[in-house]
Amino acid sequence: MKPVVSRRAVFQTAAAASWLAAPAAAAPPPKTGTPDVYTRIGARPFINMTATYTINGGAPMHPEVKQAMEEASQWAVNLDELMEKAGARIAELLGAEAAIVSAGCASALCHATAAAIAGNDPEKMKQLPHSDGLRNEVLIARQSRNDYDHAFRTAGGRLVEYDAREQFFASLGRRTALVAVLGTAEAKGKLRLEEIAEAAHKAGVPVIVDAAAELPLKPNPFLSRGADLVAYSGGKILRGPQSAGLLLGRKDLVRAAWWNSSPHHAYGRAMKVSKEEICGMVTAVEIFVERGLENDYRVWESWLEAISAGITKVAGVTTRMLPPAGASPFPVMDVSWDPDRIGLAGEQVHRLLLDGEPRIMSHAGGEATSFLIRPVALKPEHPPMISKRLTEIFRSAPRGIARPAAAPPSTDLAGSWDVVIEFSYGRTRHTLLFEPVKGSQLKGVHVGLTARSRLRGTIDGSRVSFRSALPVEGMHLSYRFTGAMQADAMSGDLDLGEFGQARWSAKRTEG
Repeated sequence: MKPVVSRRAVFQTAAAASWLAAPAAAAPPPKTGTPDVYTRIGARPFINMTATYTINGGAPMHPEVKQAMEEASQWAVNLDELMEKAGARIAELLGAEAAIVSAGCASALCHATAAAIAGNDPEKMKQLPHSDGLRNEVLIARQSRNDYDHAFRTAGGRLVEYDAREQFFASLGRRTALVAVLGTAEAKGKLRLEEIAEAAHKAGVPVIVDAAAELPLKPNPFLSRGADLVAYSGGKILRGPQSAGLLLGRKDLVRAAWWNSSPHHAYGRAMKVSKEEICGMVTAVEIFVERGLENDYRVWESWLEAISAGITKVAGVTTRMLPPAGASPFPVMDVSWDPDRIGLAGEQVHRLLLDGEPRIMSHAGGEATSFLIRPVALKPEHPPMISKRLTEIFRSAPRGIARPAAAPPSTDLAGSWDVVIEFSYGRTRHTLLFEPVKGSQLKGVHVGLTARSRLRGTIDGSRVSFRSALPVEGMHLSYRFTGAMQADAMSGDLDLGEFGQARWSAKRTEG
């Protein structure tokens, strides 16, 4: 009888771990410079003036990164062996003890949290994200709270927020697994990184810094000041694979983070990073270390200047070049217009750019009469196209923004309203508490399941429009209600920002 050999046994055998498959026959070269890959399925790409935002596609990869990924795709390799070599190369280049490539910066934060809670003890690793009985508290300053807190919580971390110095020292104890710091917020806090690290290390607790959009400089500005780990995005300013990230720092913690990640069957198994992304990330780091950003910076400035030269020929349009904002190592340009001469709000400019040809994504929005242009995702041919489209939009705009007077309210909204919100899947009930209406202005309180916030808006006859921002887990969730009212009932559409759209209906409650 032939012995049965499992797939796992093959890859656990050292001799088999390094086998290489012959490359497949070369496929026809793909088309370049065309949007066919999108348009053939009905998607519409755009020129991206928003730089590295993930939702808009991030920054373009270096050609060498794409080439490295293509070459990596032609061969098989054991991922443990590959990550050991790739991590050593990245760590050498960036001046860290160790490094791994992750599936984005949030993934790196998640793996680091799992490592801090469970180490690479298989029994504890299998327990996650249920962390009862383990050291599972993640201390974080109020200034460091952000939408990526989920990365700590998802692996079993229980966030403990502090604001004052005494809160930090009182909270640092036997339940603390990790101290988290947002790189861009660290200087705004009550404690500096050096003091945080010193106290944490005395308690045997590691410190991690989320530096997603920052540059991994050498010496590292966070590791050199006492942090144990630092996480970066690979698809932003490094221009590596869009879905890749980096975790740098203490060797024991980085290795534990790797064992908690894919391809191992721990909590991080869902956050897979491929051999192509690993090789692409090594190449991106090599390019960054070799070339830096000085030449790119000059090119970006020239693109912004070219756009400015065109659009400022329109009366009422002005531009202002700004230095890098916070950690973002690239120039930005503010575009402003006089609303008395150009009767468009930011939201209208945004829609005209996105609906036109060529299609352009921008930061323009709301009632503002200005927006920022960030050049990182642009190509050399884009600045003239942007200048032309903006010039057309501004020149064809009506003179002055028309603001017709609001009609008197058709119903007195003052009081309590029971609200049903219908999501694409699921529903919930909230409460609206309106104050007596003064003119066309709406004010009141929006009460959600676990939080409440002030609401503000307008009423125009039977039409209502109001906004709120519910504070949840250190963040604020955006709600924008629009609709119509009739006697003791209202209904309409609800804009949830990045979480999509919903429908809402409300009835006045008695008492």
